[in-house]
Amino acid sequence: MAQEDKKSASVVGRMRGWVKGLGLLGALGLFVAGILFWGGFNTAMEWTNREAFCISCHEMQENVYVEYRNTVHYSNRSGVRATCPDCHVPKEWGPKMWRKIQASNEVLHKILGSIDTPEKFNAKRLELAKHEWDRMKATDSRECRNCHNFESFDYGVQGRRSANMHQTGLNEGKTCIDCHKGIAHSLPEVNQAIGSANEEGATAKEFHPPTPAKEEAAAK
Repeated sequence: MAQEDKKSASVVGRMRGWVKGLGLLGALGLFVAGILFWGGFNTAMEWTNREAFCISCHEMQENVYVEYRNTVHYSNRSGVRATCPDCHVPKEWGPKMWRKIQASNEVLHKILGSIDTPEKFNAKRLELAKHEWDRMKATDSRECRNCHNFESFDYGVQGRRSANMHQTGLNEGKTCIDCHKGIAHSLPEVNQAIGSANEEGATAKEFHPPTPAKEEAAAK
């Protein structure tokens, strides 16, 4: 009986060793799988954050990209270029993921052909512009501030008009997009109708929204 007990204990011991070994291998496998998954996921995120990816569809390449190439963000004396993701995709992980989720709606409209011609694009230009203006306004022009910031301006080397406007904007609580809506793309047509029931185009208030200080002054 003693020998049988020893054999049984030996078998149990070996089984426990196998379980521990498998547990260690399993944990190691999960760790490696996690690294591979995160590496693949991050690579996919970075791959979709390239300008080449942004203009891979003709809707972007033949419309907004053509406009962008004629602006200071594409070519300038310093040689510093702000590409599509620099302005339209947050750098922080959380906001970036949320932006990617929102961008999935663009895939649907790609399939539907919502803006697959210049005519369709121009017809929706104001609506699309408003979405982006609202997004940038809500984030205090977060992506602009990756390169530009009121606190970092050297007003002594700016032109007099620029220095005055920037200091006024800072004092009034404005954000970049309040004044720089057409900095990288053509602006929507301006509404010039007077007293028309069917007004089309952007209004002056949309291009230059009143600041809280001015709204309070007008209310008084």
